[in-house]
Parts: sequence; structure tokens; C-alpha cells
Amino acid sequence: MSSTADIDGRMSLGVGAIVGESFSIFFKHLVPVTLMALVPSLLSLLASGAMIGVDVVFGTALPDFSTSFGVGLWVMALVLQIAFYSLTAALLVQLAYDAKLGRTIQLGRYVAPAIRAAVPIAILSLIAGVMVAVASIALIIPGLYVYAVFSVITPAVVIERVGFGGLGRSADLTKDYRWPILGVLILIGICIGIFNYIAAFAAGLTVESGQLVAALAYLIPSALGAGLSGVSVALIYARLREIKEGVSVDQIASVFD
Repeated sequence: MSSTADIDGRMSLGVGAIVGESFSIFFKHLVPVTLMALVPSLLSLLASGAMIGVDVVFGTALPDFSTSFGVGLWVMALVLQIAFYSLTAALLVQLAYDAKLGRTIQLGRYVAPAIRAAVPIAILSLIAGVMVAVASIALIIPGLYVYAVFSVITPAVVIERVGFGGLGRSADLTKDYRWPILGVLILIGICIGIFNYIAAFAAGLTVESGQLVAALAYLIPSALGAGLSGVSVALIYARLREIKEGVSVDQIASVFD
């Protein structure tokens, strides 16, 4: 049997290949990837920090849940963070395909499609996040499985412009491949967790040097984690389209031409 097929005859996702290529693109285009993630992250920090405090965003202080107003502000800040993260993901999807094809990275070209996709991605990501949280109440594994089900919402919305149909499209594309997708997400997630830990640690270490220094210490590692995440999800989506629909990466990327 071919090494590219699973035991039931399906083409394999290629977990190792996706993880390897994610890191390859990430390190080869480290500066543009970081910038793509850093700018929305900075805007998110400024907006949410104005609501609940920069130290809360850093993770060096706890939010105020003693009043309904405090809870409301925290929820609003969370929604803003999801929205800006969605913008980051939408930008990185486009960068990943240009990088994979060896094309010139054109940061300005990615902005308009990303802005158009940001609102549906944010809302769908919030809905998916609630479903993941509910599934996780029972056990961690069901929560992770649901996460894999909806893992390609962002590229589906950005590339195919399915809008609020992104949940169903992601569920369709990931069907039969959710466990290997989860393998990719866990491997990449470990690295992202390290970046996020470094971000929180660096922010706590530099907070006495001023908020600007602490903000940079926090944002740069967290932006690196967001960048790696965006690239890996884009590659998972591309592989699923290739396996299930025979669509090549250059055909996927052509929607931006």
C-alpha cells in the first residue's frame, strides 16, 4: 500500500509534512509573519487594555468580576481580542499561500480581503469556541475533537468567501481527517503555548520598566505564536482541498489575483 494512504485507502493528511512546512514558512518569512500578527495584536492590546487594564491582558493581574460592569467589560475585551485575532488569521492565510508558492510577499494586498472576512471569522470563532468549551466540560478529548472540526473556518471564509457558512464548510472539509488534524494542532499548539508562556513571563518581568516596554515584551512572543498558528491552519486547509477536491495551492491563491 502506498505510504500516502491510510489503512482504509484514503489519502493521508501528512501531519509531519504540514508541521515541517509550517515551521519552514514561519522561519523563512519571520519578519513579515511577525509584522502581520504584531500590528493587530498591538491594536487589540490598546483597545482591550483600555477596558480592563493592560496588566489583565498581560496575565499579570486578575480581571474584576466583582460587579456586572466589570464582567461586561471583560466580555467586551474578549470579543475585541477575538476580532483582532481573526484579522491576524485572515492576513496570514494569504501570506502562507504566497510563501508556499514562492511568490513575493505583498503585505498591502492582504488587508482588504482580511478586513472583509474579519467579522464573520470573529463571530464564527466565538461560536466554535463556545462549542469547544461545552464539549470540554465532559472531557478534554471531546473538546479537542470539536476544535479540529472547526479548525479551518478562517481559510474557508477568506478563500471561498462563504461568510457565516464557515462552520459547515469547515465541518465538511475536516470530516474523516479530524484526528490527524488534531495531531498537527497539538504539535503546533505546544510551540504556541511556549511562546505565550514567554510572553506572559516577559511582561511580568518588565512591567516595572513601564507599560511600553512590557507591551513589547508581551506582544512579540505572542505575535510569533499567532503567526505560526495562522500558517499551519492555512496549510491544513490547502491539504484538505487537495485531497478532497483536487484543488492545488496555486488555484487557491488565485482568488487574490
